[in-house]
Amino acid sequence: MAFQSSVNPTQLTQLGQANLAGDTRALYLKLFSGEMFKGFQHNTIARDLIMKRTLKNGKSLQFIYTGRTKSEFHTPGNSILGDSNNAPPVAEKTITIDDLLISSAFVYELDEVLAHYDLRSEISRKIGYALAEKYDRLAFRAVARGARQASPVSATGYVEPGGTQIRVGATTNDSDAYVAANLVSAFYDAAAALDEKGVSSDGRVAVLNPRQYYELIQAVGSNGLVNRDAQGTALQSGQGIIEIAGIKIYKSMNIPFLGKYGTAYGGTTGQTSPGNTGSFVGETLEDASGASTGINNDYGTAAEVGSKSCGLIFQKEAAGMVEAIGPQVQVTSGDVSVVYQGDVMLGRLACGADYLNPAAAVELYVGASAPSAF
Repeated sequence: MAFQSSVNPTQLTQLGQANLAGDTRALYLKLFSGEMFKGFQHNTIARDLIMKRTLKNGKSLQFIYTGRTKSEFHTPGNSILGDSNNAPPVAEKTITIDDLLISSAFVYELDEVLAHYDLRSEISRKIGYALAEKYDRLAFRAVARGARQASPVSATGYVEPGGTQIRVGATTNDSDAYVAANLVSAFYDAAAALDEKGVSSDGRVAVLNPRQYYELIQAVGSNGLVNRDAQGTALQSGQGIIEIAGIKIYKSMNIPFLGKYGTAYGGTTGQTSPGNTGSFVGETLEDASGASTGINNDYGTAAEVGSKSCGLIFQKEAAGMVEAIGPQVQVTSGDVSVVYQGDVMLGRLACGADYLNPAAAVELYVGASAPSAF
């Protein structure tokens, strides 16, 4: 018996077009997702340098931090019932998810038809860059805040180490932040401080301004920091320094640096702006305290972060990032695309960061006095 369809040829054509449109949307979403994820992963460095946990069914997540305990000699005949001071002392740190972070763009269908390049691919990468930039900035501000704090653990008879701030150079000029010898000395001081506070040597990293990093590379002939596996043209690619005092070095435009993000010109920096750098270079720190719109943690106002911070050295336990969503991608379709003759491409992320163990965080600064806690 032959199968008879109740769908007429016109309906079949419409159904086929709908399926084709659906397949096209799905393909666009896959391509967009891949490019966005690539842009995000290639431009965020903080995600792998601090503690990261995924949150489900909640707005906040608790991290437990324990202090140190003591040892004692046993007296024969005495019961062993644990330390009399109820050690080790424990502190709880709660990190809350900030409001939904988004980056979006509208792609007009006619622009795609007339363009000689893959418009969606380029836009999706830039959306990934935008999310990665904000992610790193919040994470690094959390580390800087932790370096200025006392230990969250407090118990009678126990003293727990807090954060560390190390001065770079001996003058009051911001230019001290760029002197290779000053930076090397600060690194060894930071390594010693972390050792003295019992912080693990595993996972120690530093994040510097790009110009600081390249100053170190230019001085490899005198400071002995050259990576022996990276010679010749490899040095010219900016990969000549691997670590100082066991601290692996990264460069980023997203650390708080002399009141800016990544770069600061003029004043006493000794750095002259090389012509028209673009408005995004040396962007001023924004207010990101708990009172700011969308912020549920405290990353400090621009004034609180200050204009003297010039680098971060930390171990993985210094800060934590909680992620509830993302990074994820969404693309409009159906009637919305018909009405507007284009699609909205959206990247989103829901996360929050804060310091965990201040002892694992070191902030480099210039000037006569260290930046204040906030």
